[in-house]
Order: sequence, then C-alpha cells, then structure tokens
Amino acid sequence: MTTIGLDVLQAPSEPKRAASQSLTIALVGNPNCGKTTLFNILTGLRAHTANISGTTVEQRVGKATIDGQAVQLIDLPGMYSLSDDSPEQKIARRALLGEIEDQPKPRAVLLLLDATNIQRNLLLAGQVIELGLPTVVAMNMCDLAQRSGIEIDTEALGAELGCPVVAISARTGEGIPELCNALTQRLSSDESHVLPKALSACASCGGCPFRARFDWAEQVDKRCATRPMGDHDPRTEAADRVLTHPVLGVVSFLGIMFVLFAMIFSVADYPSSAIEWAFSSLAGFATNTLPPGDLTNLLVDGILGGVGGVLVFLPQICLLFFFLSLLEDTGYLARAAVVTDQLMRRVGLPGSAFVPLLSAHACAIPAIMASRIIENRRDRLVTIMVAPLLTCSARLPVYTMLTALLVPSQPIKAALIFVGAYSLGIASALLVALLLNRSILKGKANPLLIELPSYKPPNLRNAVLTMIDRGRVFLMKAGTVILLVSIVLWAAATYPKSAPPREAVAMQQQAEQLETAGQNQEAAQLRTQAQNLAATYSLSHSLAGRLGHTIEPMIEPLGFDWRIGVGIVSSFAAREVIVSTLSIIHGVGAGNDGDEMLYESMRHSVKGNGQPIYTPATCLSLLVFFVLAMQCLPTSIVARRETGTWKWPALQFAYMTVLAYSAAWVTFQVASQLLATGAVG
Repeated sequence: MTTIGLDVLQAPSEPKRAASQSLTIALVGNPNCGKTTLFNILTGLRAHTANISGTTVEQRVGKATIDGQAVQLIDLPGMYSLSDDSPEQKIARRALLGEIEDQPKPRAVLLLLDATNIQRNLLLAGQVIELGLPTVVAMNMCDLAQRSGIEIDTEALGAELGCPVVAISARTGEGIPELCNALTQRLSSDESHVLPKALSACASCGGCPFRARFDWAEQVDKRCATRPMGDHDPRTEAADRVLTHPVLGVVSFLGIMFVLFAMIFSVADYPSSAIEWAFSSLAGFATNTLPPGDLTNLLVDGILGGVGGVLVFLPQICLLFFFLSLLEDTGYLARAAVVTDQLMRRVGLPGSAFVPLLSAHACAIPAIMASRIIENRRDRLVTIMVAPLLTCSARLPVYTMLTALLVPSQPIKAALIFVGAYSLGIASALLVALLLNRSILKGKANPLLIELPSYKPPNLRNAVLTMIDRGRVFLMKAGTVILLVSIVLWAAATYPKSAPPREAVAMQQQAEQLETAGQNQEAAQLRTQAQNLAATYSLSHSLAGRLGHTIEPMIEPLGFDWRIGVGIVSSFAAREVIVSTLSIIHGVGAGNDGDEMLYESMRHSVKGNGQPIYTPATCLSLLVFFVLAMQCLPTSIVARRETGTWKWPALQFAYMTVLAYSAAWVTFQVASQLLATGAVG
C-alpha cells in the first residue's frame, strides 16, 4: 500500500544537507494544468516559496514521504516549452539538468498533463522526456475530460512517451495513491531511461524543428485520445461571450470584485473581534501584573498596541487571498486577463504584464521581480514603473482603518470604497503607462498569448493553503518590521520626556480640591482632562512630535496635521505601519479595546484651533494619498536591482509622490467644498 506523509519543512538555508537526506523530484507542467493543486496534496503545509539560487524566478519546495522514502518536491514555474524564450524556461531547463547552484539534479520528473487538452501539453512533455530523466506522467483533470466525452488510452500514451502514465484528478484526489506507487517504482528501478523511437530520433539530431514537434504531438493525440464530434462546450462558450466581452467583461470584473470585498468585510468581522479581544486581554493582564513604568508602557502601548493594531487586519488579508485563489481555480482570472489585455495594450502595457501586475495586488516586490518574464526591455520598464500603483496587501489595513472612520458598520458602503480604491490604483497605472509610452518609453507593446482553461469547481484545500501561506508571510512581517518600527516609534513618542504644562498641573490641583469637597465625579472628569492635556503636550514635544511639526506646513494643504505626518514618515518602512503609529501617537494600547478605541480616539482628536482632525475630507484625502504614494523603501531597492540603476526608482518615487500629493490636495479641497455646501452628507 502506498502512503503519503508530511515531513519537516526544509530550511531554505540548508539545501545541501537536505539534498543528501532525500531524493529530489521536479514537478513540471503547463500553466493552469493543476500543478499547484497536486503540489499541495503531496506536501500540504510543509512547503515554502523561494527564489531559485542566483535568480529572481520563484519556485516552491516541499517535502513528502512516499512509502517511507523522504522526497523533496520542487515545483518549477509553469511553462509551455523548454525553449530559450523566457527566463523561466531557461532556468527550468537548467534545474532539470542539475545546473543550478546549491540545488541537486532531480532524480526523477513528475510531468503533469491536462487531460482536456493533451495535444498542447505534449509539446513540453516531449522536450522534458528527451532530457533522459526517469519520468512519471500524471494525466490530470481526468474527471473533467470524462465529463466532456474525452477518452484517453493511458497505456497507449505511456507506450508513446516511454514512461508510466497515471490518470488522476488533483482536485478530488482520485488516482493519487496510484501515482505515488508509480513514482515509488520509478525511483527504485535500476533500469536506465530509454527514449521511445520518435523522441530518440529528435534527440539524436540535436533537437527537432518546432514544426516537427507540433506534428508529433498531433499524431500522438490522434492515436491515444478520442473526442466527441463538435467537442466545444456550449456552456463555456456562452459564459466566455459575457466574461471576455470588451464591455460586459469589465462590468463583470467590477461586480465580482465588489461582491468579493463585501464578503470579506462581513466574514472578517468575527475573527477580527477575536484577535482584538485576545490582545486586549493580554495587555490588560500585563498592566495589572507588571509594575508601572516605561517597560510596562513599552510592552502595552508599544509592542502589543503597535503589533496588535496591525494583526487585527489579518483576517481581511487572508480572506482576500482565499477568494482570489477560488477565482483562479474556477478559470475566471484567465478571462479577466483577456479583458484587461485589450485595454493594457492601448496604453502601452504588454499583454505579458498581466501576471506581474496581478501579483502586485499581493506585493509590488514579487511583481517587479516577475517582470523578468517580459523579454522587451521597454515593456519591462513600463511594468516596473507602474506596478507599485496597484493596491498591495500592505495597503489593506490603511484602507480598513479609514473606511471604518468614514462609514462605520456599513459593509456595502465599505465595499464600494474598497472597489473605488482598487479602481483608482488600476486607472492610475494605466494612465501613467500611457504617459510613459508617449514620452520617455515610446514603443508598441506585445499582445498577450494565454490559454483559457476550462471552467471547473474551485479547490477549497488549495484556497486554504494559499490563505495560510499569505497569512504566514504577513505574520512574519508583523513579527519583524512592524515590531521593530513599533518599538522605535514608541521611544520617539516617549522621549525626551517633558514636565506637564501649568494648565495640567492646575487642573490636578483643582481636582484634589473637588475630591476634598466630596465632588468625586467632577474631580474624576477633571483629572482625565488633565491627563489628556499632559499626554498631548508630552507627545508634541517628543522626538516624533517635533518631526511631525517640522513637516506639518507641507502636508497641511492636504488636511493632515503633525500626527498624520509622523505616520506617513514611519510608513516608508511598510505602509501598514501607519496604523500602529497612530495607535501609539493617540495613546491607544492593546488593552483599550483595540481598533475601536483607536477609531474613537481619532474621531475625537482635534487640532490646535479646536477643529476635528479626521474629517471625512481628511480621511478621503489620506486614502487617496496611500492609494498613489510609493511609501515602500524595499520596493525601491528591488526596482534598483532589477533595472540596474537608481535612475528609474528615483523617477518612480518622484512621480508617485507628486501624483499622490496632487490627487490628495484635489480630493481634500473638493470634498471640503462639497461638505461645506451640504452637497454630500
């Protein structure tokens, strides 16, 4: 009996030691053939994503135990061939040949084919098999093929390819034990790999012409697969007529995104409240247990308040990637790529930029690195320059905070604001691409060549694993960057300490007199006012306060005061840090009802003239600023590495700052006028 088990995750810094303890299997296949689903089944949570040594191309590495044998599974990037047409194809070929530093040559190849379209898959299959590595073919989506009336003779196909072929459904788990058994036999076999006659002839001549490869794939498909007459699915064609339509496709995309965000806000409220309660309880315990002093304040207000203020948004981030994974599994995101490609090429963006720009909604850093798949340097530079304008996950906590201030407890309006923020980022990226295309980066973008996968039910297991993986990355960031910044900001907001102002001292003395007279309620209110006045005075004269006052004249036209200025400066380390910064500045520790206490404090905060700080106009202005501003030093560093010069990152930072400032100024002025005239409520 074949068993599948999970082993300890290999540490990224120990590839050589891990290689000596387990066999290595390379997982290879076309895009959209189900590689990720199969990889997750075999490795579960025991996997990590990392760049291939010496490159910016990502691969996933995981460990599984098959029949007691520890196996390291390497998920190579999805590709259509091993020709030298892209960095992924070049690096995948080097990985299969064992030419990657610190990465062992695979002992075998697990080749994944799409049963609904094996002719297209056979082009890559022939090239992989020609390398001479022991290979096992997994014929995926066999259930969908059967439903469409497609019959594949796996034994005949195995004879054509010279390797075992196993029919599976990675989505349902059908055929996985048989696949593992075939892998076990292949790994334990001492027989040398023998190419079938047709492939042997191709390999011996130094690689057959591309047209001949297509002819070979077509002949194998005819001999091994049968299809019903008129095999086009009318339901798929009907759906595609809507989802890929130039107008209806865009409307559908916006509608789907709106529903997605509405669900996120509705569902995430419960786990967010649980996280808030946990940090509140922990901080309350620390306050009641530890002696009063700076160390206790650092723990409660700096560490728990700062990190907890950001972790409360973890459910929204996890749910976003959960739903996006479901959409990808259904085959919809490929249709969205077709719709956006028609618009992208009009503004000078290449069709191949869709995948990097889509990943920018997770983070601009991997998006910029993924732009290496774009061969043309002009197209690649345009993609790099606009990628940070797409809303990344780091902006979500900022959007959530400002949305809660604008429309508290109104998920429909909150979803509309989120859709608006995402749409503003996309529209700005397209506009900037158009301007670049007509000025310093003139040229014609290449169209997108992409295969539309068949529609299929989403894989919940995949979506959960994706959600956990993204959540883990966010937690690691919160445990490092945000923790460090929170400690530094707490210190900057605490030191140098100042004696309380005379007004606060006078209030304290008056409170004591009221207590002596038995007016305890009035005395308590006066003491609270005195403490708030002293805290505001101390913060204003701290290092953070002085910095905020220095830049306040520059940001005042946007509706911002010195407190927001401190948050903007601190967010250069990571955008979401502004939430923890404002928590610290407003004196809201994790023991004070978390984000709700922060929102209440912000709603009642006033400027020196007594006017509210966080008016609707200011919140909208700050939202627009964070949609468009660079605010991410690590992204600039990666852009410098990818472009080879500081010229492009400097231009990127400059234009995004000017764009964000200008748009925020217009937003504040227009919103203020509308609110003053009563045009909006």
